[in-house]
Amino acid sequence: MKMRHVRALAVFGIALVALTGARGSGGGGCDSHSSSGSGSSSSGGSGSHHDNDDNGTSGGSVSGGSGSANEALRDITIDTCAYDAATKNLTARITVKNDGVLDYDYDVTLKFKGTSATTATATTTDIAVAAGASKSVDVTTPYAGTGDGSEYTKCEVTRASRS
Repeated sequence: MKMRHVRALAVFGIALVALTGARGSGGGGCDSHSSSGSGSSSSGGSGSHHDNDDNGTSGGSVSGGSGSANEALRDITIDTCAYDAATKNLTARITVKNDGVLDYDYDVTLKFKGTSATTATATTTDIAVAAGASKSVDVTTPYAGTGDGSEYTKCEVTRASRS
């Protein structure tokens, strides 16, 4: 192979990585962090993000991978997941962080998972997030049980899209 062909392949490879970005590789994880006041920590790997409260009563996860739908999943962090006794709703606070150069509207479906086979689903749409910004919103669904909601221990984003 001639030197000009090798050089052309190298330039093409660099341009391909620059245009697609290393973000879609799915090989990285979330950095561990602790925030004062909320008592949550996060850890993850292989394209997934998990948030759990230190008291073990609530937590959440977001699955990720390659593709544009999974890019929306990676932009979402579950901050809290709990039963709100005042409103009798299952409530999760999520943060959507748009690291891109375009403004996006996000649609998110969240599943509240219980200790047994109990689940509840909530969907929120049209979360407008400007490029380089983040936005926190509450996602709620009515609590169908008769107890205190303690059987719901985790939240998981099951679907997310951005347009």
